Amino acid sequence: MKITEVDLYQHFGRKREGNGGVLTCYIAEPITELAPKRHPAMVIFPGGGYRFISQREAEPVALRFLKEGFNAFVLRYSVDTEFPVPLIEGAMAVSYVRSNADMLNISADNICVAGFSAGGHLAGMTGTLFGYAEEQGVTQCIPDAVALCYPVISSDDSIQHKGSFDVLCGEDDELRRKLSLEKAVRKDSSPAFIWHTCEDNAVPVSNSILMAQAYAENKVPFELHIFEKGGHGLSIASRQTEDFESGKWNQPDASVWTDLLTSWLLQRGFSVKPM
Repeated sequence: MKITEVDLYQHFGRKREGNGGVLTCYIAEPITELAPKRHPAMVIFPGGGYRFISQREAEPVALRFLKEGFNAFVLRYSVDTEFPVPLIEGAMAVSYVRSNADMLNISADNICVAGFSAGGHLAGMTGTLFGYAEEQGVTQCIPDAVALCYPVISSDDSIQHKGSFDVLCGEDDELRRKLSLEKAVRKDSSPAFIWHTCEDNAVPVSNSILMAQAYAENKVPFELHIFEKGGHGLSIASRQTEDFESGKWNQPDASVWTDLLTSWLLQRGFSVKPM
């Protein structure tokens, strides 16, 4: 495996607007005794309430999907930074991967963005509000699919993750409404795989249910999984990402989400293919 880092602002020649915009690339080395292959791509946006980047939702997720034949990319996007900076960085990540498909050994039309918690909100924005990024000059930035993992979605007072919207929107109530993603889904939004747990007391499961309803109303393909057990921030829900002191984040029942996502993407044509 080859691991490299790309400064997206430098690559695209854009003035730096935040404190992030760095993409870590995990690229499987070719198997020399086999014909060259192209891999599907998994672009990962860790969570952290738009205040930090969760390491548990970064490399462990990348390594899990490398095992399934994906080349993986983890975005360290800007934190403590208002909209639109994170969206522009997320769009740049997708654009970079697509426009360098040959170099990265990936299929340019098999790019999934997987986001966790606030990173799920960012992934949702790349799949619904991509028009804004295109207006800002970022092209080829629409994901072919998004995976929304216990995502922050709605700015509705009763279920919103207030901290995420406080960082992203400040005191701008109109912007909060605009970035309430259940209202942003359109017929051309990226297909979505969504999962959550009933016991999530940080980002209520209603966020995912509302998003799924929006996809259904707009007739956009989606799949929704709600697990009974498990708190917020499960990542891959295994002992690898468990806090052994508290016992948090190890939930075998929910850990099947990675298999379910892989299967859903395979049905959509995301597979290892000949060059």
